[in-house]
Amino acid sequence: MLLIRQYNKKTDFETWNSFNEYSKNGSFLFHRNFMDYHADRFEDNSLLFYEDDELIALLPASIHKNELCSHGGLTYGGFITNDRMKQPKMLKCFDALKLYMQERSILKLLYKATPYIYHKYPADECLYALFISNAKLVKTEPSSTIFLPDAYKMPKGRKALISRAKRERVVVFESDDFDSFIELENQVLENRHNTKAVHTAKELQVLKSYFKDEIRLYIAKCGEELLAGVLIFEYPALVHTQYMANSDKGCNVGALDLLIYELIQKYAVSKTYLDFGISTECGGMILNEGLCAQKEGFGGRTVCYQTWEVVL
Repeated sequence: MLLIRQYNKKTDFETWNSFNEYSKNGSFLFHRNFMDYHADRFEDNSLLFYEDDELIALLPASIHKNELCSHGGLTYGGFITNDRMKQPKMLKCFDALKLYMQERSILKLLYKATPYIYHKYPADECLYALFISNAKLVKTEPSSTIFLPDAYKMPKGRKALISRAKRERVVVFESDDFDSFIELENQVLENRHNTKAVHTAKELQVLKSYFKDEIRLYIAKCGEELLAGVLIFEYPALVHTQYMANSDKGCNVGALDLLIYELIQKYAVSKTYLDFGISTECGGMILNEGLCAQKEGFGGRTVCYQTWEVVL
């Protein structure tokens, strides 16, 4: 018999994090220290699934009126499972989830599937369960991803910018100067997209204190001048560029180009993918072709982030 219990911070913190650590598709993004840093912005409704008193799955989720979302504060966040999760059991989890929703008058599930490149072991059981549940695909967003063991060659124009950055004596190194980086990031976002970073410098510093090996900031400087920066989220099999920023001077001298090039060289020896993230606007309906071209110019090709909707 399947039993669903809502996450309780006082009693489930260690249980949740331990299961996530040893799961086949969990990551530090689902550690409660990461999920709860913005708890004031989202009403958490994360769930633990038990079968005969054994924990078999987690579902990061938040509640928005009569809609359950997995999770409102995360880019993705479907079922987290271990090696004992098989397809028939996942179908039972979905049946139990729908019954849980019905009993609480929750009318809709918005399910952000975790892209396969983030899995430590194949874990797409949920996609078939979504199909069986008559789920509707409501959003697809292309992310540009490099396959590091056999990365595509960069075009001559990009190589020329990398060479120029070296001639200009641009230096790339790891840093903890989140204040300067977020200031540059917000300048770029405001000037080009009339928006700002989701995270503040203070939030990043707090997250970095929890996840020293998973969150890394790399910057490119010429002398004392900050030209470009990349905030990396590091996973077992890949790295993800959470933020990238390039000043006007950095664009001219190829600072970001050199920075990305050096990150590709660094992580090619230990990771399978470098994921740049999505290049879309308006809920995925508009492709930012310039941003997409920049990422594809480094060798990135499309991996899709998908959001599904189940209406009861």
